[in-house]
Amino acid sequence: MPGEDGFREFVEARYVELLRIAYLLTGSAHEAEDLVQNALVRTMRAWSRVDEPMPYVRRVMVNQHISAWRRFRRRELVTASPPDTAFADTADAVAQRHAVRDALRALPPRTRAVVVLRYLGDMSEAEVAAALGCSLGNVKSHASRGLARLRAVLDPVDLERIPL
Repeated sequence: MPGEDGFREFVEARYVELLRIAYLLTGSAHEAEDLVQNALVRTMRAWSRVDEPMPYVRRVMVNQHISAWRRFRRRELVTASPPDTAFADTADAVAQRHAVRDALRALPPRTRAVVVLRYLGDMSEAEVAAALGCSLGNVKSHASRGLARLRAVLDPVDLERIPL
């Protein structure tokens, strides 16, 4: 396979960045690893046709995550009271990280993808629009709504920890 070395180099160079983006999309280290692995398998199959690998992999990850979210949402059971949780972690940094993660999880998948790619993935609006296959106006709209929801949910201390 002629492009195998190029794919291997891409994975070695970008795996950590892809894992970070996947974690921010899913909120779970295990789900993030699965998401990256599945996206890389799909990318490897199409490697000979891929001109820009990073945007392609990000798009695959976002699409897979949205599809999984939709499947999970259909099976979700709503109850009157939330299930009991284990003991709470008292470390402030961990609590803030969880608050940010939970706030991101509360966003709709498309809005979360825009916020993660735009602000945490450090992509321009045009790059996000290209990665998600939508218009620049859609990216701006989703980003604005997502940031407004994050500001409403998170306290100022949590917001300072996010590189927005």
